[in-house]
Amino acid sequence: MNEKQTSVPLEFFPDGKTVIDSWFYDVAEARADCGNDFYAEDFGALDDGAVHTAELQKAIDCIADAGGGNLVIGRGTVLSGALYFRKGVSLCVREGAVLKGSDDIADYPPCSTRIEGQTCEYFPALINADCADGFSVFGGGTIDGNGLRSWKAFWLRRKWNPECTNKDEQRARLIFVSNSRNVSITGVTLQNSQFWTTHFYRCSRVSVIGCKIFSPASPVPAPSTDAIDLDVCSDVLIKNCHIEVNDDAVALKGGKGPYADSCAENGSNERIIIEDCTYGFCHGCLTLGSESVHDRNIIMRRIRADDGYNLLWFKMRPDTPQLYEYILAEDISARVENFITVKPWTQFFDLQGRTDMPPSRTEHVAVKRCRCTCKNDFNVEENDSQYRLSDFVVEDVEINGRKMSSVIIS
Repeated sequence: MNEKQTSVPLEFFPDGKTVIDSWFYDVAEARADCGNDFYAEDFGALDDGAVHTAELQKAIDCIADAGGGNLVIGRGTVLSGALYFRKGVSLCVREGAVLKGSDDIADYPPCSTRIEGQTCEYFPALINADCADGFSVFGGGTIDGNGLRSWKAFWLRRKWNPECTNKDEQRARLIFVSNSRNVSITGVTLQNSQFWTTHFYRCSRVSVIGCKIFSPASPVPAPSTDAIDLDVCSDVLIKNCHIEVNDDAVALKGGKGPYADSCAENGSNERIIIEDCTYGFCHGCLTLGSESVHDRNIIMRRIRADDGYNLLWFKMRPDTPQLYEYILAEDISARVENFITVKPWTQFFDLQGRTDMPPSRTEHVAVKRCRCTCKNDFNVEENDSQYRLSDFVVEDVEINGRKMSSVIIS
């Protein structure tokens, strides 16, 4: 065993038997140039106000064919539509430089993709990487979704049709990575996404470190701009990030529908650690749902939340079988509306002909050493006809100056 490994403390996930792997302690926030950099400007992708999707995609393909390397946005603001990164090609956006998404949805031709708990024909992200082990985004610069036009269109459509879905207003995510291992996003600013900001599907060993993730809540709210969506992922580290978005900060996905737990494309999120992060406004610092079937061994620790609706939010979907288990929140300072929320979530409810309600459970939830100012401490709706709650434990928690340590739900 090497020196680095011997210095790693032995810690366990909340189930008490799964060891936190040494990979979670490898938290370098910067990546040095590897000497195999390819500059976007050399391929004609310039800071000139034109959309350079074709030039950037040609660069990506040339880099892959040359054996791999980094596509570098070195200066200025470069506009693009949907880009598809290949294995061996990573993205470096240098400090002061901006990769900016086109605000014309025609620059994101529909494709088969994963969105809102299902695989379907929809619009891709600005940055897409599939089967791209080792994919990374780094460099200290900014990736901007240019979302204002789509946000205005969304709210206009919602005013015209209050029943419209999140997907009805065609818009692009910022980053979508799927079927990949050893993925890292470090030290960049991700802002103004049209839809979800980062979405990881069927990925493992994902690290998001030292990033700033932002979308506005005013004057034009940015709808559905979750910062980080984890969708059937395992071994994920989110560390030293500042998150301020007009939706959920970290949301655990995984599938929805009355038989979602038996569908091969769906699955669990397991072994997730969110630590040493700060939060501005968001809807949920950690949200389980709204399309999620199984989340296990989740840790949120050493965070500060200065604003928002919910610190820990369990969305119990009555048309989807769910199991949320072994969740730990510890060493947290927060100023939010709700400390813990557990309630039914009925947005776009559809039993699809199933006559019984799929059973769901939330169990083995621990909250330790937290200090919180809030309007509601335990905003919990017990609903035995839909879901069962058990083993909620609070230790050394102070809410609005009131100390508590007890079993809230046995």
